[in-house]
Parts: sequence; structure tokens; C-alpha cells
Amino acid sequence: MNTEKHKETVIDFFDHMSNGNVEGFVNLYHEEGAVWTSGNTLISGTHSKASLQEFAGQIYEAFPDGIKFKIISMIAENDRVAVEAESEGMHISGVKYQNFYHFLFIFKDGKVLLFKEYMDTEKVTDILCGGQRPD
Repeated sequence: MNTEKHKETVIDFFDHMSNGNVEGFVNLYHEEGAVWTSGNTLISGTHSKASLQEFAGQIYEAFPDGIKFKIISMIAENDRVAVEAESEGMHISGVKYQNFYHFLFIFKDGKVLLFKEYMDTEKVTDILCGGQRPD
């Protein structure tokens, strides 16, 4: 287990996300990979790599000038990397979106097996989901 390599992959992941390179960060996922998003929002739940490839580009449609991610801190042990981060971007609605996160990356064979995302879900609902909640 190479924790330094995992940390480099995480840095690449956020670089791709900040540059709107969907293919770049999706390719860092293991074939069995998935993303899990916390809360009870329209984007919450678990999504496979295949479904991620389909919907990931939609987030950039909501941020025509892009959304940037900044890593605040990162620690790694065995097959896991924990990250504190923040994001900032101008939403298509004209509202500035800024959120703070804790991400957990779990690796398998050098690729992201599971990406867990914890953030302020009220900001997600208010801005990204236009106030809509799941039924």
C-alpha cells in the first residue's frame, strides 16, 4: 500500500474536478468504483462509476465559470485518504456557492474504489437543487 501514491491520486482528482475534466477524475475510479454523497438531497446516495460518467458533467453546466476545490488538509493510512476541502464557484442562478467538505477515499489496486462526500447538505439543497428535496 503506497499512501504517498494515493495522496498524489487525490491531488490529481481535485485538479481534474477544479478544471472541469470529468473524464480525468472518472478515470481515477476503479471499475467497481462508486461515489457516496451524504444527506437527503437530490444528489445524495450511492452512484456507480458508470452512472457517474453519465451525470458528472451536469454539475459543470450549473457552474459555467467552473467550480474550484481547495484541499485544506489530507492524511493517509493504508488504503484510505481523508481530506478536508472547500469549494467555490458562481452557480448559474447567480448565487455564489461555497461549501466545506470531508472526503474519504478508499482505494483498490491504486484506483478509487469508494469516494465518500460529507458536506453542508442545506447549501446543496438551497443552491444546487433550487430548494427541491426528494419525495
